[in-house]
Amino acid sequence: MYPFEYKEAKDVASAIRAGTSGRFLAGGTTLIDLMKLNVERPTSLIDIGPLPLASVRELPSGGLSIGALVRNSDLANHPIVKKHYPVLAEALLSGASPQLRNMATTGGNILQRTRCYYFRDTSQPCNKREPGSGCSAIDGHNRIHAVLGTSSSCIAAHASDMCVAMAALDSVVVIKGPSGERRVPFVDFHLEPGSHPDRETVLQPGELITSVELPNLPFASRSHYYKVRDRASYAFALASAAVALHQDATGAIKDARIALGGVGTKPWRARASEKYLVGKMPTKENFRAAAEIALQGAKGYSDNEFKIELAKRTLVRTLTTVSRMT
Repeated sequence: MYPFEYKEAKDVASAIRAGTSGRFLAGGTTLIDLMKLNVERPTSLIDIGPLPLASVRELPSGGLSIGALVRNSDLANHPIVKKHYPVLAEALLSGASPQLRNMATTGGNILQRTRCYYFRDTSQPCNKREPGSGCSAIDGHNRIHAVLGTSSSCIAAHASDMCVAMAALDSVVVIKGPSGERRVPFVDFHLEPGSHPDRETVLQPGELITSVELPNLPFASRSHYYKVRDRASYAFALASAAVALHQDATGAIKDARIALGGVGTKPWRARASEKYLVGKMPTKENFRAAAEIALQGAKGYSDNEFKIELAKRTLVRTLTTVSRMT
């Protein structure tokens, strides 16, 4: 590694001031790895661990506020999350390993970077790491890469499980920065690569995620996260789906929330599929049609063409599972 300055934040205001020229450090489960690889080279680290951002509290609206420093393990096992937002608890428990979940934070998980081999290998060209250098994955080994939201500059897949559930639940990211506080819908927080894959989120210099808010969504208690991966432990998704369904007494679908993981350059909300399912009965044919809609525009590459069909089947299975919940 290389020399850098370490600072411990005393409060949110001082963290924001220091963050305009440095990087925030929480659990460090992604940032420290990337620093060791020389992918990330911050000259200053601001430790935000001491900040009072590690609580989960109910909101007057009936929703939930999750502090940016809440550990993944604590959030997954929180009784309100398990009861009212099981899709989030399941997504968290399917990610990483117990040791990493004990350290990783909500804010850090939102900001985790891609696992693209070429991004993490500084000997290879990567537009995300070094704008204008090229994308090695397009003509290289791209089995784990995205099929939705890609561009001629980048096809790196977003790695988070938690973020897929957050996207499906209509979450809101609360941000504080030099210009004050702002609230960003989770689905708008991450950016598609376009011609600037180095810019991954809407965060501006010095801005700090302070919390994530989940809305009061009663039918989220009937939700599920399903993940397809190469092995059962500590593997990133080849395809995943986060689903919540609201059905009437006849079984007809009144409302739906759907997001996909492992296949998009960002957590992928399938709004057109949600709209299609409203008023439909929970049949295999309708679920397959919704899956076809969700993957419209998907583009496969030499090694990951299989992900398109895999994602469709993953979504059908998850929809079927949720529709049968009592």
